[in-house]
Parts: sequence; structure tokens; C-alpha cells
Amino acid sequence: MFLECFLFSAWQLFTFEPKMKRRLLILALVGLTLASFNALHKYYVSTTNVEYSEADRSLQVITRIFTDDLEKLLNERYGIEARLATEEESKLTDRFLQKYFSQKLTFRVNGEAKTLNFLGKTYEQDIVKCFIEVEGVHDISSISVENQLLFDIFGEQQNIVHLKVSGTRKSFLLVRENDKGLLKL
Repeated sequence: MFLECFLFSAWQLFTFEPKMKRRLLILALVGLTLASFNALHKYYVSTTNVEYSEADRSLQVITRIFTDDLEKLLNERYGIEARLATEEESKLTDRFLQKYFSQKLTFRVNGEAKTLNFLGKTYEQDIVKCFIEVEGVHDISSISVENQLLFDIFGEQQNIVHLKVSGTRKSFLLVRENDKGLLKL
């Protein structure tokens, strides 16, 4: 459709007066530039929701990552063809996800580093939902989150983190240059 409009506009350049030709040429070039930029650009985003469960004395974490981004990570970093969300999915996937999340997603509660437990994952269309728990959390005065997920694979990666503790909410947009967020209660 765009190509047809572009070709029609180019053809019209020969039938219009000079001022109109310039406008159509500029319009055609801008349209072509925008169309090519859109085709080449992809967004690299993950979302992590962190909620404190007072009853379980734990942080319950759900991280959403695009399936193709996670497959690329597993392939480039660990050399496995994960084939996520298929019957041929690698049996090593969860072990490597536990290892990766432990290295790239860290929590400090009241200044003390906490250990992550990777519980598993599910799939929703083109998203992988990873379930993580941080146990032994109580008497919270501050939570620090460092989220470096996929920064080593995609330079444009952005990680959105939503924290909810005892009715207090805070959200962060973390990028490679600023990968930490802090919630003080």
C-alpha cells in the first residue's frame, strides 16, 4: 500500500507545478524514511512486578520477557536452542534461567542481599512469564532492585519494575546506564 502511494506520488511529480512537486517529493521522502525506520526498529522491554506477601514473608516476583528475546539470550549466552513454548523445549532452560536471573536481577532488603528462587515459567502468546520468590523478608524499611536483564544482549533494552509493599507503590524505568531503583518506606 505504501509503495503504491509512493509510486503514485512520484508519477504526479511530473504533472504538477514546481512548488507542488517539492511538497510531494518531501512528503514521499518523509513517508519512505518513516516506513523504513519502523520496519528496522524493535522495542526491547521487560516488565517485572514485585509484591510483598506479609503472610509468606516473601517478595513475589513476576517478570515478563518477549519469547524471542529470551531465546536469543539463552542461545548467545549459554549456547542452547531453547525452543521455548514448544514440545521440543530444552530441559536445560529452567536451570539456565535460574542462573541468569540470579546474576542479573538482585534485591536488597534493608541493605541485605537476598537470594532468588526461580519457581518456573508460563507462556502467554509471545511473552514468557517467569515466577520468582525471595524468601525471608520482613520488617522492610527499604528495597533496592537492580535489574540488568538482557542488557548484555540488547543495548536498547529497558526494564520496567513495579514495586508494591504494604500499600506503597513505586515504578522505575531502568536502562543500562541506570539499572537500580530504591523504595524507602
